[in-house]
Amino acid sequence: MMNFVFQRTYRGLLKAVILDWAGTTVDFGSFAPTAAFIQVFARQGVRIDLAHARAPMGLMKKDHLQAISQIPEVARRWQETHGAPCSETDIEAMFAEFVPLQVACLAEYADPIPGTLAAVSDFRRRGLKIGSTTGYTREMMEVLAPEAARRGYSPDVWVAASDVPAGRPYPWMAFQNAIRLQCYPLQAFVKAGDTLVDIEEGLNAGMWTIGLALTGNLLGLTEAEMQALPSEQLEARRASIYSELIHAGAHYVVDGITDVPVVLDDIQRRLANGERP
Repeated sequence: MMNFVFQRTYRGLLKAVILDWAGTTVDFGSFAPTAAFIQVFARQGVRIDLAHARAPMGLMKKDHLQAISQIPEVARRWQETHGAPCSETDIEAMFAEFVPLQVACLAEYADPIPGTLAAVSDFRRRGLKIGSTTGYTREMMEVLAPEAARRGYSPDVWVAASDVPAGRPYPWMAFQNAIRLQCYPLQAFVKAGDTLVDIEEGLNAGMWTIGLALTGNLLGLTEAEMQALPSEQLEARRASIYSELIHAGAHYVVDGITDVPVVLDDIQRRLANGERP
C-alpha cells in the first residue's frame, strides 16, 4: 500500500484571462438582455419588472427565461393569466420570440465599457491570451462580436452558450476557451465577470475568479446613473454587491475591468508561492 501521493504544484506565469461580455467588457450596466426579456413576457400577458429580468443574469438565455418563469411572483402571474404553470413548450415558444428581439438590439449595446481597451492592452503586454464566455447564443454573438471589434474590442476567442452542452454555471465554455487558446494548466487562468454565475463558472473550471461590482448587472445602472448617485448610497450598494460576489466564492472583487490588472499582480505572486485557486 502506498503511503504517499504525488501532487504537482504550478508556480509559473499566468497565461490567460477569460472575460464575460455584457456588463464586463461591453454594455455598461448590462442592459441589452433586460428589455427583450420584459417584452417577451409581456407578449404572453405576464408583466415582469426589471428586477425579475435581471435576477438570473449570466445564464444561457433559454435557461434565463426558465429561471424568470420560476420566480414565485412571476409564476403566480403566469398561472393567473394562463390557468396553468409555465411549461417547457411555453419556454421554447418564448425563446423563439426572444432571439430575434435580442439580436435586433445588440448593436446598440456593443460599446466597450470605459477601461476595457486599456485593460486588454495591459493583458496583452503581459503576454496573456484573452478568451470570453457569455450567456448569449452563437446567433447573438455573431452580431455582437463584430460590432465590438469595430469599436476596438476583440478577444482572441469567444465561446457562446449554445456552443457547449450547457451554459453557466457549468464550466464547459471555460474549457472550450482553454482548448481554443491552446493553454494550460487551468490554475494559470483568470475568469472575470459581473454575475454570480460568472464566478461559479470560473470556480467550476478551476480558475482564479474576479467579480466586477459596479459596471454590470448587480448594480444595473448606466455610467451616468451611477455617477449621479449620492456617494453614501453608492457606497452602500457597492458594499452589498461586494458581499454577494464574495459569498459566491470570488477570489477577488473590484469595481470594474479597469481594476483587474492590479489583481493579476497579486494572483501572480500567489502562484509563485505555490497557491492554487
